[in-house]
Amino acid sequence: MYAVIEVGAKQYVVKKDDIIDVEKQDAQKNKELLLDKVLLTADSENILIGQPYLKNAIVHASVLDQVKSDKKISFKYRRRKSSHWTKGHRQQLTRIKIKDIKVGK
Repeated sequence: MYAVIEVGAKQYVVKKDDIIDVEKQDAQKNKELLLDKVLLTADSENILIGQPYLKNAIVHASVLDQVKSDKKISFKYRRRKSSHWTKGHRQQLTRIKIKDIKVGK
């Protein structure tokens, strides 16, 4: 069984025991997260599509760690002006592990 969930402004295809990095969530390490913005669930027999979300579907996840992404470099340059600058950015992320996908009737 897999599900498409929405966390922040992004959508992720997940199944049980997947480890994904999502936008920073206010949760401590080893805490349980309940993700209720489930857009779609599918198993070998059924596909359920929400409009926009499924009402009785929930994804249980646990927080593994709070991490930072790789550094993104922004370099601006103006020719012949002796003007340039470099900026770096590391996005804060939450690493979660999907424990279970539950769909009620």
